[in-house]
Amino acid sequence: MSRIHRLALALALAVAAPALPAADDISKVNGSIEAAAGQTYGDLETVNGSIRVGENVQAEDVSTVNGSITIGQGSQVDSVETVNGAIRLGRNVRTRGGIETVNGGVFVDRGSVVGGSVETVNGAIGLVATEVAGNIETVNGDITVGVDSHVRGGITVQRSTGWFQVTPKRRQRIVIGPRAVVEGPLDFRREVDLYVHRTARIGPVSGAEPVVFDGDTAPRP
Repeated sequence: MSRIHRLALALALAVAAPALPAADDISKVNGSIEAAAGQTYGDLETVNGSIRVGENVQAEDVSTVNGSITIGQGSQVDSVETVNGAIRLGRNVRTRGGIETVNGGVFVDRGSVVGGSVETVNGAIGLVATEVAGNIETVNGDITVGVDSHVRGGITVQRSTGWFQVTPKRRQRIVIGPRAVVEGPLDFRREVDLYVHRTARIGPVSGAEPVVFDGDTAPRP
């Protein structure tokens, strides 16, 4: 059982036996969470609700099951996880751990640093001038490692299996933008269209043939 599924089970069980949170934690079953700008928190957790973290917030784990998560500019958190919802990080955000969603996209804005990996199942991943310490992984989502981004791990597009097995309506689009770097291997276990900017640097590629492009945006097939 993955960490995110263990989280869903643990939070659901809290309905029957709610734990007493620490003074600076916020924990709910139903309802959204708003973390005020400039404040310090422990864990921010809910089951059914979105989480919005203001600017320059310090927090530990930020997690929900059914809801989106937005982290404001200049904030620092441990990890960011949801099951059904998108994740968006503003400028100059730092996470000590990774970012994970099942059904939803991930966008990380300029100047941010992700201390772990970025993972989705059904959702696009987009980075702009962002550093990722781990890997990028998806099953059914497009990936854009945008201008000036640096991924210290690799990129994996998994073949869908089990509950997530679907027949793709189109080939996924993988773009490595201007001056972007992906240090590790790029492993594609299903058909994708891979576009690599002439100024980008990447590791070894398996499962796709890179198409080199110039200009600010990759071509459309």
